[in-house]
Amino acid sequence: MAPETPASANTLDNLLVEDRTFAPPEALAAHANVSEEAYARAEADPEAFWAEQARRLQWETPFTQVLDFSDAPHATWFADGTLNVAVNCADRHVAAGNGDKVAIHWEGEPGDAKDITYAELTAQVSKAANALTELGLRAGDRAAIYLPMIPEAIYSMLACARLGVAHSVIFGGFSAEALRTRIGDASAKLVITSDGQFRRGSAVPLKAAVDDAVATPDSPVEHVLVVRRTGIDVTWTGRDVWWDELVDRQEPVHQAQAFPAEQPLFILYTSGTTGKPKGILHTSGGYLTQASWTHWAVFDLKPGSDVFWCTADIGWVTGHSYIVYGPLSNGATQVVYEGTPNSPHEGRHWEIIDKYKVSIYYTAPTLIRTFMKWGRQIPERYDLSSLRVLGSVGEPINPEAWMWYREVIGKNRCPIVDTWWQTETGAMMISPLPGVTATKPGSAMRPLPGISAIVVNDEGEPVGNGGGGYLVLDKPWPSMLRTIWGDDERFKDTYWSRFAAQGWYFAGDGAKYDTDGALWLLGRVDDVMNVSGHRISTTEVESALVAHPKVAEAAVVGANDAMTGQGIVAFVILRSEAASATTEDPAAGEALIAELRGHVGTQIGPIARPRQVMIVPELPKTRSGKIMRRLLRDVAENRDLGDVTTLQDSSVMNLITAGLSTGKNED
Repeated sequence: MAPETPASANTLDNLLVEDRTFAPPEALAAHANVSEEAYARAEADPEAFWAEQARRLQWETPFTQVLDFSDAPHATWFADGTLNVAVNCADRHVAAGNGDKVAIHWEGEPGDAKDITYAELTAQVSKAANALTELGLRAGDRAAIYLPMIPEAIYSMLACARLGVAHSVIFGGFSAEALRTRIGDASAKLVITSDGQFRRGSAVPLKAAVDDAVATPDSPVEHVLVVRRTGIDVTWTGRDVWWDELVDRQEPVHQAQAFPAEQPLFILYTSGTTGKPKGILHTSGGYLTQASWTHWAVFDLKPGSDVFWCTADIGWVTGHSYIVYGPLSNGATQVVYEGTPNSPHEGRHWEIIDKYKVSIYYTAPTLIRTFMKWGRQIPERYDLSSLRVLGSVGEPINPEAWMWYREVIGKNRCPIVDTWWQTETGAMMISPLPGVTATKPGSAMRPLPGISAIVVNDEGEPVGNGGGGYLVLDKPWPSMLRTIWGDDERFKDTYWSRFAAQGWYFAGDGAKYDTDGALWLLGRVDDVMNVSGHRISTTEVESALVAHPKVAEAAVVGANDAMTGQGIVAFVILRSEAASATTEDPAAGEALIAELRGHVGTQIGPIARPRQVMIVPELPKTRSGKIMRRLLRDVAENRDLGDVTTLQDSSVMNLITAGLSTGKNED
């Protein structure tokens, strides 16, 4: 760990202290897939370590070179090896005698369900690959996938991988304009979509957005392949083809070709809340190596007995790596759920865990905090005894949300793996190992074996224990992004220019070490507040608020302040009992606001005491669950709101704006 550094050299103030620790369960540790020795082995020879993990896969041509970073920041991994990603995720399990094993327990939102074996998965992917070939797709082409969480989405991704076609999955909540931008940037020849999707009990159109997106004369799209999901009416054109009419008549056998390890596998666009979306390019061999190994290691996966469930959407990188490529390459049995967590009722997730005896559950902190808001009485109605490992992904998790997750969902039995990684990193980078790491609530703990990540200050100097700053990756890793599609200069400028002298990748996130050297993620450095000369992370103030027993969720922003530079403005959602009490008694609400401001001051010091606390019914979130602090800053500084079309519920902003008219509640 880095040496002790004077506080004056730190880039971020280190405020919250967490002393609770939880050792790995003895029974799990005794049979864990990965032990402590992996760290030393990986540090001694990282290339040998990653070569060992790559050999977990099936290679048509074995690689002889592991890493070439001579053209930094461009890396190649296992470049002279060849493999087929889809064969690794389907065919090889059938060849090993596991064709009858369930690959996917698929659960539709309306309650329809289907079990898909590895033999059926292989057949369906082969038929889809034959269909795409009939439509003229060849290795090197690109296809866009705009589908809900239905089996055809996974078949489509693997069919593209089988053919060497790079897929660009676009989240089913995005608008026609977002679709048009992404389709055009990737020059996609094909779009795969459905007539509609089920959302909170209703069938809503999906193909209509595609029709708008491809209507321009310069659209590169030659065909639109359409799955019948809801039965709602669609407009039909000469480029449209029904999935069941094309794919279902194909042969269930396809001779797969092996491709070089650096064959493009997918382009995934970051959300693009500011400026043009970035098309992150991932290739095949290195990406699959790290996605597969981290899924096996971090979740301690036992393919013969575990039932895995990642609650993400395949439109995000979490769905790519830990629904499609990680689990299926490992021969896992997993749950894939189409719908929302409160349709038709707020116990739907726990009902599914009970039904399929899910043993590994991987979800986002924002959803955990939503479950907290709904109340522990809901999960307590279901049998969750099958669970043995819990995971968190997407953003830093507040210590109190972590504790609720451990106590209410894990019954104090299940280790929690809080994972940090990005679209750009492709796979997990920082996480506890459930059989090795004594965890602290809210901390991702340490980089995984084979990964090097450090926290540095403005000058690029490592901060010591107790210090905060910028999280950088100072050595290459197998699943790293290769470039931004069509814009290599932007790739170098966005990720490699901040610490160009050192040759480091800058993740854009702040982080700190606690006094024991455990690593804590502090969110985007763009969200750091400067209050009277102190650089304070929004994450730490939010964690202090969520630690209050009446608060379920909080979002904090810095707003311009003539006295302090920035003032802390907090938006909080109360747990159900407290929300009812303050609605019925406005005076109780005012008293609670004062209590919350004092609570933050007590938890982390007077400098972090919010200038203003707003009690709100909801927070502005994208459809992937990320809080849009930009909009909250606009509200706090009385600016006109920008584009709110990516929000899950745009009416939320009207409620928040109306509430702010009550004015400040500072001393």
